[in-house]
Amino acid sequence: MPKVDRRILKTQEALKKAVIELMSKKNFDDITIQEISDTANLSRGTIYLHYLDKYDLLDKLIESHIDELREFCKEAAEMDYVEGTMIWTDYFEKNYSFFSMMLASRGAPFFRKRFLDFLIEEFRKDVDITKGKNEEIEEEILVRFVASAQVGIIEWWFTNDKPVTHDKLAEQLGTLLERNL
Repeated sequence: MPKVDRRILKTQEALKKAVIELMSKKNFDDITIQEISDTANLSRGTIYLHYLDKYDLLDKLIESHIDELREFCKEAAEMDYVEGTMIWTDYFEKNYSFFSMMLASRGAPFFRKRFLDFLIEEFRKDVDITKGKNEEIEEEILVRFVASAQVGIIEWWFTNDKPVTHDKLAEQLGTLLERNL
């Protein structure tokens, strides 16, 4: 994998932070490229060197977080659900501004669907309907039930300004996943 110039990384990071900051104040559709460039202290032309438009910038921002979560899933594959979920909730805590914008306020409407689709893909790997408590449940129903519940609880956590610690959230989510998968 080729090494990326640090200046490029700093520029892209400034643009992503600018989008999150602006989304905390207004709807994404109302944000202009000029506002992004002003907030990031970069020229409009610089944005177009890195992204096609503001939607491409948002898409790349979302994809980077989904990719990070996908890596955590690989890491957590050998852990129990409580330990694995702890990695996720720690990441949510560290990236609170992004996820709260995406899930709890004026976030991009397509983020929730992409996040749900990602969870469905990941939970599909863990579902076993051949024996035990889930033997007579349709796989698709079980996977969608668990993924939808996970998204719902995470939305609740952000919408209600973290009513429990991320550790407690992980413990509770992990326990529920162990009971249902």
